[in-house]
Amino acid sequence: MLFLRTWILGIKSLFLHPMRSALTVLGIFIGVASVIWLLAIGEGISQEAQKQIEGLGADNIMVRSRKPLNPPDAGSNSFILSYGLLREDYDMLVATLPNIRSAIPIREMQREVRYGDTNIEARVVGCTPEYAEVTRLEIERGHFITDAEVKLQENVCVLAAGVVEDLFPYEDPIGRSIYLQEHEDYYKIVGIVQDRNPTAAIGGSMDAQDFGSDVYVPITTIRKRIGDTIVVRRSGSREGQTIQLDQITLRVKGIENVQRTAELVEQVLEKNHGKVQDVAVVVPLELLEQARRTRIMFMVFMGLIAAISLIVGGIGIMNIMLATVTERTREIGIRRALGARRNDIIRQFLVETIVLSVMGGATGILGGYLCQPIIRLARSGLQWYKPEMIQSLPEVVRDVDPIIVPISIPLAFGISVVIGVMFGLYPAYRAAQMDPIEALRHE
Repeated sequence: MLFLRTWILGIKSLFLHPMRSALTVLGIFIGVASVIWLLAIGEGISQEAQKQIEGLGADNIMVRSRKPLNPPDAGSNSFILSYGLLREDYDMLVATLPNIRSAIPIREMQREVRYGDTNIEARVVGCTPEYAEVTRLEIERGHFITDAEVKLQENVCVLAAGVVEDLFPYEDPIGRSIYLQEHEDYYKIVGIVQDRNPTAAIGGSMDAQDFGSDVYVPITTIRKRIGDTIVVRRSGSREGQTIQLDQITLRVKGIENVQRTAELVEQVLEKNHGKVQDVAVVVPLELLEQARRTRIMFMVFMGLIAAISLIVGGIGIMNIMLATVTERTREIGIRRALGARRNDIIRQFLVETIVLSVMGGATGILGGYLCQPIIRLARSGLQWYKPEMIQSLPEVVRDVDPIIVPISIPLAFGISVVIGVMFGLYPAYRAAQMDPIEALRHE
């Protein structure tokens, strides 16, 4: 009964000053909501980044051609730089590596594509049928490149959704032909792929890939019709490059073999590229593990920043309770004179701080759950009011959807109560140490 009466008295004391109590609760509310919000935003960004890496395939190894920083001297009269992966490298990797399920050669280039009077810039990708499975492309209509089309070096192509939208807004493209202007070749459209989210850039080894502007062609056709050497003319000068393959994607038998196979890949490529360093080995599994480790560090960092708000709220509780002790000095003296012990005084003031902390924590949790709808509403408002600002943001930030971290709810609430008790102990102790006679004399 004494315990219940102490709680009732503490709650009544808080309601005597509703504005002061509300402002104190607001401090804890902001702290708890901040913990939940920051962790939710951090989790959303982290999950989006991990999805993009997972889209590359955890059981894949990608070997990319890259322009060397210090290319070998090809002679003063040569304007063509030769670098990158060779078809010989592809043959060596296929013949040497024991745990490879498949190897996919890829050739990429930017080309102007025309249909009728419409011209667009597209990425022409020379590939094999396995490319669609590795990059998770879904066929909407028609079919992807077949083995027969690769073997016969046929002039066929498969269009990405963005290319179809630009060239065929009102027509069915299947069976029609597009024109590659620079090489004066027509390519018959045999399939359309569904829209696919782009992948993020990975360090200096791999650029971001936007699949919306792709035109997929048999890699043998690329070699036959276009060749390995590309010459660009600018302002009366010429410059060119010779690249046989832009990428080789290796699919490994079992994730447990990925790291060892990547080491073997580097050893095999050492023969042709050791001195020039014009290739890079990208291991998505390694990147995924690194992203997960970074996620943990990021979450801890965000949590520490949010915890500062809770500490500020705790300081607010201490400040309010110290002012309350001063205001209620005479009340404390009367209670002590009537037989209240020091523990009773401490208990009463601790009850008040706990009530403030619990109310702030509970409302903070409700505010935390509003994270997703508020951010979506704010993003929609900015999209309508300042679309250029939204477009200037990085894609991972522009499209991020906060994900509530389950552990953040009890963690934030528990910390708010602990901080409330910790910062309420000193005012309660100070009130209990008052001399009853001096307290009764207080005006």
